[in-house]
Amino acid sequence: MPNLYATSDLHVTHRGNEGFVDAISPESPEDWLIVAGDVAERVDVVADTLARLRERFATVVWVPGNHELWTTANDPDQRRGQDRYEELVRRCRAVDVLTPEDEFAVWPHGERPLTVAPLFVLYDYSWRTPAATGAPLAEAMRQAREAGVVCTDEYLLHPDPHPSRRDWCARRLEISEKRLADIPDDHGTVLVSHWPLHRHPTAPLYYPEFAMWCGTEETADWHRRFRAEIAVYGHLHIPRTTHQDGVRFEEVSLGYPREWSRRARGAVPVRRLL
Repeated sequence: MPNLYATSDLHVTHRGNEGFVDAISPESPEDWLIVAGDVAERVDVVADTLARLRERFATVVWVPGNHELWTTANDPDQRRGQDRYEELVRRCRAVDVLTPEDEFAVWPHGERPLTVAPLFVLYDYSWRTPAATGAPLAEAMRQAREAGVVCTDEYLLHPDPHPSRRDWCARRLEISEKRLADIPDDHGTVLVSHWPLHRHPTAPLYYPEFAMWCGTEETADWHRRFRAEIAVYGHLHIPRTTHQDGVRFEEVSLGYPREWSRRARGAVPVRRLL
């Protein structure tokens, strides 16, 4: 029986994480791999890493994380925002890796067909701390600055040509929701997003203010509405299994050496989902 694996937040250019891509390998030639974002910051490194993984797995499904969308000074490719995302999609298609812009693949090895739906939805700052709930965004940002946890996205993740990341998120929600609604009613789903679709996984964050950059309240019921068997995500660097409304949520990130080196099980670069 083929396996469905998942990984995220490999951060392959980070010292200590370079060799983990070599540890991600299938048990059978029919195995699939989900890559839930944050492979690296440079376009060429992302494309090369995904190409290596595609050589091993029958199907590779990728969604962008915030790090892929950063435009950094040391990346020869200085595309920003939507243009950067479209270039990443083009590079993925060149090596036969599926993206949120491609036809959804169907995992045929379960009790019912499972549509594997890669989603790019971003965040809209709606996951604020209780003290900031209902407050203007400027006030919530002030609290985050005081806590010292302003996300680097504020400086490197450009929303061009959209006026803001919130506007880009709204557009991505519209696109994604429409595509999910077209999935046949007799299919279950594996929903894949870099950012969690429900807020509950952010509860253990050391700095709750950081949840603003982790998702959107608009997706809070998607795991129910779209018949998810598993919701796969990364971003938080808190790898674990949780359940919400009977749906399994899998955080599949590797994270940074300072994080995985403190875990009892050490580094886990890939998880088997099915």
